[in-house]
Amino acid sequence: MDRNQRIVRTSIIGIAANLVLVAFKTAVGLATHSIAVILDAVNNLSDALSSIITIIGTKLSGKRPDKKHPYGHGRIEYLTSVVIAVIVLLAGLTSLRESVGKTIHPEETSYTAVSLVIIAAAVVVKLLMGHYTKRVGEEINAGTLIASGSDATFDAVLSFSTLLAAAAKLLWNWQIEGVLGVVISLFIIKAGVEMLLDPINSIIGRRADAELSVPLRELICSFPEVSGAYDLTLHNYGPNQTIGSVHIEVPDSMTARQIHFLTRCIAASVYEKYGVVLSIGVYAANDSSAELTEIKHAAEAVVEQKPEILQMHGFFGDEEKKIVFFDLIVDFSADANEVKEEVVSQLMKKFPKYRFDIVLDSDYSD
Repeated sequence: MDRNQRIVRTSIIGIAANLVLVAFKTAVGLATHSIAVILDAVNNLSDALSSIITIIGTKLSGKRPDKKHPYGHGRIEYLTSVVIAVIVLLAGLTSLRESVGKTIHPEETSYTAVSLVIIAAAVVVKLLMGHYTKRVGEEINAGTLIASGSDATFDAVLSFSTLLAAAAKLLWNWQIEGVLGVVISLFIIKAGVEMLLDPINSIIGRRADAELSVPLRELICSFPEVSGAYDLTLHNYGPNQTIGSVHIEVPDSMTARQIHFLTRCIAASVYEKYGVVLSIGVYAANDSSAELTEIKHAAEAVVEQKPEILQMHGFFGDEEKKIVFFDLIVDFSADANEVKEEVVSQLMKKFPKYRFDIVLDSDYSD
């Protein structure tokens, strides 16, 4: 069974379980006049709707690449997550409005042993659903399932709080349904905001995960010809489709044939281990010239004096043409162009015959 089939199957199980819970909780809520139980049933209904949307999104995101969408349709999963988060937010806001009304004008509730048993059973079901859904989501890297699993576990906690409210009513005749409904609503809204931020960050383009970028660099640098890996960028076109680029530093004595073979081997190894399609550029290291070595050390000394510069790399010079190239990674909080001009100014004072061509890179990954 492939990834999309597992998402659909898990979602169908979630829909069936949630609809059963909706039926029982609605019956209990109406019979006991409990706003908290009714709101819990509404929350289960929104969970079932979310699962339906997850299935639709999974079907659309699994479409093959076409001329208009050569990277595939994987990012539809992120849009699906946004829709689910909006549904959760709307459910939370509606619940908050109703709960405030019940707090101002409370209604008498009457719990029975049967209703409490049903609520307790719902807690157990939600805990099992949450554990199962989240586990499947983590196994196949499905953000929608992970979010649904966490939400289900959270719902179990909220349902348990309803039991506490019932106990307060039966033991001390405390009427706290409205207040409890407000608390539940606020938690639903909070969960919705958190669910919304995650896919939005993925759509905007977030920093590469260090758990992937760090070992990926280590793999690249494990090749003996490579003295460094720089400018690593990773672009996500869906949970299981990552495309990236990197520059490797190699001796300037390598031939085009040797470099071609090396980059092919690196790209194949990265794809086999991490599933990342990697485009590889080259920096040539020319440490054979005494004059260029002196300039490189001078540039490193200037960089060390500026804490806003995170890294210097890609140093290469041509003695005949009197030009030096290298890249700088400047912290996002600093004015990169101003820093660049300062570095160029200091180096030109020491080496007036040379022109310095500095490229500003961004801190894309660890």
